[in-house]
Amino acid sequence: MNGSAKPIKHKGKNRIAVYFEKNTDLIARIKKIDGALWSATLVAWHLPDTAENRERFKIPPMTHSLPSPEGIAQIEKFKQHLRSKRYSQSTIATYSEALKSFLVFFREKPIADITNEDVIVYNNDYILKNNLSASYQNQIVNAIKLFFQTIRETKIEIDKIHRPKRSKLLPNVLSKEEVKLILNAHSNIKHRTMLSLIYSCGLRRSELINLKPNDIDSKRGIVIIRQSKGKKDRITPLSPKILEMLREYYKGYKPRTWLFEGQNENTRYDERSLSNVLKQALTKSNISKPVSLHWLRHSFATHLLESGTDLRYIQELLGHNSSKTTEIYTHVSTKSLQQIKSPFDDL
Repeated sequence: MNGSAKPIKHKGKNRIAVYFEKNTDLIARIKKIDGALWSATLVAWHLPDTAENRERFKIPPMTHSLPSPEGIAQIEKFKQHLRSKRYSQSTIATYSEALKSFLVFFREKPIADITNEDVIVYNNDYILKNNLSASYQNQIVNAIKLFFQTIRETKIEIDKIHRPKRSKLLPNVLSKEEVKLILNAHSNIKHRTMLSLIYSCGLRRSELINLKPNDIDSKRGIVIIRQSKGKKDRITPLSPKILEMLREYYKGYKPRTWLFEGQNENTRYDERSLSNVLKQALTKSNISKPVSLHWLRHSFATHLLESGTDLRYIQELLGHNSSKTTEIYTHVSTKSLQQIKSPFDDL
């Protein structure tokens, strides 16, 4: 598999992060590896850190290189700084791992002596040399910028640290017919309701899992999404059809703490189990595309745009900070394209 891999600590577990440019064939291949999961926070796939997976991705046996004692102390201070600013635990783990990689590279150099030129050297001699993705490089830049804002004595000019030119990738979108097949594939009301709610409200996986029964406001006809990405609350319309489905689900399962609970009472539904629910639906509906849960969110936005919903409203519904993030859906909407007649038809 083209790309690169490295050992990481993710949610307290030893994992192997695999970085490669977006490619449907590679995604399909990595999905077949037992325990493979996608992390939007890491912007990478990650697998269990086993001897088999280390051999598969040509990672040396367990030899974890460490930064200098100064670097280790500074990473701990950096974590405390991020905690005080109330960054999420997953973001703290991601940024501290990225910073660790950078400080390991310069472990023989005092942190106060690191310059912008060193960042360029790191990009060339580590990021590019190991074929790491632009997304991972961007993650490193975020960590370096945040870190050096907390350092008093530094030669780094933060504003002059450049970001990599990112690939302009189009979001993956399903047709309405494909979405219908997926949502109707399960006879289990709980599984059907979870997938339907993701599509009907444009939810992220974590947003669905963190919903509580009181977040469904049937009188106002809204779903309240609390403290999602960027620690923001937002609301999204509640479809009458989804409300009926939720009432049927509620009668059967009677959730208490979380809207969708796991096998043990008062525990959230497991992210991996939710991904498996989708995989089963794809198998039952004979869809061979490497569909992820996020495809349902992309499809929600695109279908809204094609039905004439204003882009500003879609931005609010998705919880995007910038309209530029939402504008990408204009590139995959087929509404305008279908009105264009190919000159081939006149031949």
